[in-house]
Parts: sequence; structure tokens; C-alpha cells
Amino acid sequence: MRGFRYQRATDPADAVRTVAAEPDATYLGGGTNLVDLMKLNVQRPRLLVDVTRLPLGSVEPLPDGSLRIGATVRNADLAAHPAVRRDFPLLSRALLTAASGQLRNMATVGGNLLQRTRCLYFQDVGRPCNKRDPGSGCSALDGQNRDLAILGWSPSCVATHPSDMAVALAALDARVEVLEPQGAREIPLTEFHRLPGDRPDQETTMAPGGLITGVRVPALPYARRSTYRKARDRASFAFAVGSVAVALDLDGALVREVRIAFGAVAHKPWRARLAEERLRGRPATVESFVLAVDEELAAARPLPHNGFKVPLIRNLTVRALAELVEEATR
Repeated sequence: MRGFRYQRATDPADAVRTVAAEPDATYLGGGTNLVDLMKLNVQRPRLLVDVTRLPLGSVEPLPDGSLRIGATVRNADLAAHPAVRRDFPLLSRALLTAASGQLRNMATVGGNLLQRTRCLYFQDVGRPCNKRDPGSGCSALDGQNRDLAILGWSPSCVATHPSDMAVALAALDARVEVLEPQGAREIPLTEFHRLPGDRPDQETTMAPGGLITGVRVPALPYARRSTYRKARDRASFAFAVGSVAVALDLDGALVREVRIAFGAVAHKPWRARLAEERLRGRPATVESFVLAVDEELAAARPLPHNGFKVPLIRNLTVRALAELVEEATR
């Protein structure tokens, strides 16, 4: 590991000014991803700005039913928060499937959104990777791509975003609160991460030096009937091979409203808006669910080793929706 300087931020504006002024600076939260990448020589910051002592560590249920989550809230604390478990169970379940208990105790909400891909070639500095070294090529296209993207990828990059939490937040229409050198703004979570295009090294729509200060989850009463399902290679401490976050509102036997987001299939959490559109007003049956999800997945372009992800995502989504229907009719 290279030597680096360490600085503790005194307030958010101070942190942003410091990082924006130095190209090789980055923020340090829980460090559960960043420190690993520094050990692998993938990231080589010369300055770490510690933001964990900033006043961004609270979860605030608001009078309108929405929820504001500070950027330094630990994943374990968020998963266990009574308001999250009651009003947004898909978010709690997504967090509890992520990593191990020890890592959830360290990892922060902001860091979770900013964690980088687990593509083998990104983490191997001896192999070309456009995300790590723009213009060098994508080794995964013709290499080991079993765990990589089937939607939204480009010839420059087929990596997937690893966050479970971000998939749940995408389904909930969450907005990311950021502080940038130009000031504060909110970014819809579905627009916060980029698809790779020809610049996979540019992973978010934040300005350079931008700092996540929180996440706002709007009131969504039917999110109480929601779930998160994840397929992985082992029962714990494993990233998703495929996942889905679902919330469902019924009007008798019909779908009144629905939210669906896929994980581990694209460079960003994939909001399944076409499937949602096809389900509104339709019978809440397995047949309707299959047809809607298949329309969404018609855009999939599987790589040589990951074609199984298409039926996997279909089955995960259909099963999750069917379980919510069963729950509603008990």
C-alpha cells in the first residue's frame, strides 16, 4: 500500500472543499471497500478525508411518512431501525443479505452507494480494465463474465454494481442528497449511477469532489408489502448473482401499483419500468408477472457465461410478486 495523508473533516463544506482541491483525495467512511482496493493497488489516493465524525449519522422519520437517512448511518443500524423494518421492509432485508454482520457494523450508507464493482479484472491490476485504466480495454468481454451484466452494458465495460441496498432504494424512488462544490442538490437514485457508455470510469452523476450527505426515501404506504430476494453462490457473505426488490399494491385481484428493481444485472441498479407499466391494472397472477418481466428482459444481451441470469431474474421476480399477493390475501 502506498503512503497517504489523513485528515478528519470538521464539516461537510470543509470536506468538499478539501477533496475538490486535490485530485488524488477521496472520502473515507467505513472503509470496507476502499481499504481493500488500496491494498490491491486499484485505488491510490494520496489524501483520505475522514467524514465519519460529520453530523450525518441519524435516521429521521418525517411527518409526511418519508424517511431521511444520513450518509454515515451504519448499514446494521439502518437495517434494524424500527421505521425501516415497519415501513420499508425490502430495504431492511436487502441490507441484511449484504456482506457479514461485522462488515454491516462498519459500512456506511454513503459508502454503500459508492462501492465499486467486484469484477475480477477491475481488481487485477495486471489485466486491462477500462473502468480502472480508461482506454486499456475490457478483459471481461471475452473472459470470465459469469457474474457480470446482461442489461445496459457497452463494449467498454460489462461490470455490475454490487450494492443490495441501492437496488431497494431504486425501487423506492429514493433521492440522494449531495453537497458539491457548486452547492447542494438532490439526485434521483435511478439517475445517480451511470451506465458505462464509453466512460465506465465515471460511475456517478455527482460533480468531482461531491459528497453524499444523505438519502431521502419518500412516503410509499404500500411499501409495507415489499420484499427483497437475492440469489448468490453461498448462503452468506456473498455478492448477488441476481436480485430483485419489489413492492406491490393490489386493488382486489388487480395490480394497482408496483415497484420493481433488479440487481447484479447492470452497471447500476436496474429499475424495471417497462415491467411495472405492463402490470398496472392487470390481474395479479403468475401469468401476468411472467409476461411483464419477460418484456423487461427482452432487452437483455447475455454474455457467453451468464445467459442463466435471464431465467434467474424472471423466476426471482415472479416468486417475489406471487409471495406478496399471497401475503395480501391471507
